[in-house]
Amino acid sequence: MILLRIVLPAVVLAAATFTPPALSPAVAQDAARGAAIAAERNCASCHGAAGVSELANIPSLAGQPAEFITLQMILFREGLRQAAPMNELSQGLEDQAVEDLAAHYASLRAVAPPDLAPRDAALAERGRALSTALNCGVCHLPDYSGRNQIPRIAGQREDFLRHTLAQYRDSQRRGTDTNMNAVMYGVSDDAIAALAHHLAHQPARPE
Repeated sequence: MILLRIVLPAVVLAAATFTPPALSPAVAQDAARGAAIAAERNCASCHGAAGVSELANIPSLAGQPAEFITLQMILFREGLRQAAPMNELSQGLEDQAVEDLAAHYASLRAVAPPDLAPRDAALAERGRALSTALNCGVCHLPDYSGRNQIPRIAGQREDFLRHTLAQYRDSQRRGTDTNMNAVMYGVSDDAIAALAHHLAHQPARPE
């Protein structure tokens, strides 16, 4: 589990002086259990029945890397990231439940939201050029599908991308480090709009 990886250095240091008792094998992530948790917590009311958001500024979760969702849920639960109502909704979720929930959304098919505006070729080309200049594909992968703790941004809601990128630029949001803040520093609103348009029109689930 991700939390075990986070505390691993401390465990290694302690191992020199302490021999722990036998540990129970980790329980594998279970997407079916995660689906039940999503239904119980009514996640679909914001993120869509199939993990594809139809609400402005609410991200789609379908097809996101499980490790990314796990990390964000832990940040919400522990109050390390503030984003109402997620801080409240994540309370009471044990680590296993968080990982099951992440497995559920990672298993869903990523598709573009139904209200995606038509592609503007000139705007998309400007966004593509900016993505190349900012090296977005280095971390998010060339197809923007994401990996590990880095989110999929291909086919994400355009308004959410625009809002989030502006927040990074304005230091109103940060991830587990300040990399995105540095990347977006000084990027204009027009450029952010072009980048968001380009990313939103990339295949949500590259073949």
